[in-house]
Amino acid sequence: MTQTVLVLGATGRFGRNMANAFEAAGWAVRRFDRKTDNLDTAALGADVIVQGWHPSYEKWAKEVPGLTRRVIAAARASGATVLIPGNMYVYGAESPAVITEDTPHNARNLLGKIRVDMEAAFASSGVKTIVLRGGDFLDTKPSGNWFDKIIVKNLHKGVFTYPGECNIPHTWAYLPDMCRAFVMLAEKRATLPVFTTLNYEGYTLSGAQMAKILGVTAKRMNWLPIYLVAPFWNVGRHIIEMRYLWDMPHQVDGAALRALLPEFRETPVNEALHRAASFNINPNEPVIRGRATV
Repeated sequence: MTQTVLVLGATGRFGRNMANAFEAAGWAVRRFDRKTDNLDTAALGADVIVQGWHPSYEKWAKEVPGLTRRVIAAARASGATVLIPGNMYVYGAESPAVITEDTPHNARNLLGKIRVDMEAAFASSGVKTIVLRGGDFLDTKPSGNWFDKIIVKNLHKGVFTYPGECNIPHTWAYLPDMCRAFVMLAEKRATLPVFTTLNYEGYTLSGAQMAKILGVTAKRMNWLPIYLVAPFWNVGRHIIEMRYLWDMPHQVDGAALRALLPEFRETPVNEALHRAASFNINPNEPVIRGRATV
């Protein structure tokens, strides 16, 4: 019998990749349309709900709690399992260099606390929930994230613009792979606890290592323009709030996920990174190659 998934935020980077991964696995996919669909009605008969709604930063405090309550209510009524992409925000600036499923959620900043509260609401709801936590996303299409808007924006000029110290390890999740793993977890949901949190290890890379793979020069981003406009730009203030993640060495331990999905294979890092950067390379104009700097 074909299983059904309802994808919230199906036009966003995470939701789009989740919809594609579920379709590739033979699921029936419902892409929720906020303009025309009713959540409670759309969730009826769904086996899984993908929580891919992601308001912009300045709307988190106002919208995330309400969205959380709506998804919990819809999942409770339909009996669906909820899938949530977790991130590093919940740990805060004093998190350890290696993050496990047991690492405390000690975020003290606003965005981090909102994410802590959101996950806590699902954990206490009684609704079956799977959180798969990964690092910054690597996508195969421009999706308005750090990677395509800043880091590889000038790749055609041979420049890799990195927001932090270029030699500090940072964790990355290649979305097509992370979403395949999520589908595999959804298919094992009957064997999992009511609330499950797992880490998606992905790739741990410094900016210098990424630049070397792409054969270009790593250059540190100038934050001054963001600081200058932040007093007049709410999003800018939140971007500065999360700046610490670029200068905080961190990686996630994915041993628990590997034990649960021993058959899972991820895309080799060189291949994933080139795919993620390919949309900023004009095939008719060769990249100006440089030398990666540390």
